[in-house]
Amino acid sequence: MTGRAPRTVRRRPPGGPLVSLVMTVLNESGSLPAFLGSLAGQTVLPDELVVVDGGSADGTVALLEEWSRTAPVKVTVIVAPGANISRGRNLAISGAQHDLIAVTDAGTRLAPGWLAALVAALRDDVDVVSGFFGPMWDSWHERLFACVLMPLADEIDPATFLPSSRSLLLRRSAWRAAGGYPEWLDYCEDLVLDLALRKAGLRFAFQPEAIARWSARDTWRGYATQYYRYARGDGKSGLWPRRHALRYGAYALGLAGLLAPSPGIVRPLLVLGFLGYAARFLRRAWRRRPAGAFATLRFLAAVPAVVVVGDVAKMAGYPAGLAWRRRAISAGRNPDARGGAGRMPETAVRIS
Repeated sequence: MTGRAPRTVRRRPPGGPLVSLVMTVLNESGSLPAFLGSLAGQTVLPDELVVVDGGSADGTVALLEEWSRTAPVKVTVIVAPGANISRGRNLAISGAQHDLIAVTDAGTRLAPGWLAALVAALRDDVDVVSGFFGPMWDSWHERLFACVLMPLADEIDPATFLPSSRSLLLRRSAWRAAGGYPEWLDYCEDLVLDLALRKAGLRFAFQPEAIARWSARDTWRGYATQYYRYARGDGKSGLWPRRHALRYGAYALGLAGLLAPSPGIVRPLLVLGFLGYAARFLRRAWRRRPAGAFATLRFLAAVPAVVVVGDVAKMAGYPAGLAWRRRAISAGRNPDARGGAGRMPETAVRIS
């Protein structure tokens, strides 16, 4: 449904660029109200919101339709059952009216100045603005996983940073030049797009003040599954083979040192080596630690388990992705093929 709210509430500077905000949803009725509240609270609003629903069964579309009636922006919902995130984003961008495209996820909460910061970083010599992200949580486990795994702003090298599509602004021409999001890929699709953008020679700017907050999983099983899928996406797309090989090698050497007869100095050295490897994760946890000495100690003590569980999940997921990639190539399919971005499938319905 397209909701046309009164223009009197729009907060875009006169002469400012027109921006379309796009995102995908699937059974997001629980997280949408908080997201929509953060969107309505933007100091600079987008000129439209385009949402692609992949076939929700929990009232997500009805919630969006209801919100659109009083929304401060025009809202368009495209229902495309079975569309994955890449397909949904391509459809949303194709259906958007404007040439500046902001991208986020429904599970985020946008800082009030998120879109304003993205737009402020856009210059004539910039095609892509990389926003940033931060943790939010409702439970101890969500806080632990998010605070340990999300990088700090001072860890980022703007020259090499590959932005998450939770917090991104790009020109439509850049999206086209990169071939759109890879619709054959279910995870890590934003990294593949980033690499295609860089390969196409598009120019990036980093905007650390454009913060989209998101929460990690709230159980160990959910966390492990998430990172299994991330690594499976790496394998499907052929990303980071050296990084994954080093992880296998490091854990193999560590297990050999722990299990095989060895001089007494070996085990302490292995512990020191692991602590060195985990130092950046410990630093993140320390910087985001809870109040109180006991709570801080409990928080820091859990960091090694977070690192190991995540690494084991990645080591399981990566070969699964590689196997999928080999099968695709053996069947004569090109897993790196792009194209077809934005074509409306027969099953998609534009509610307007």
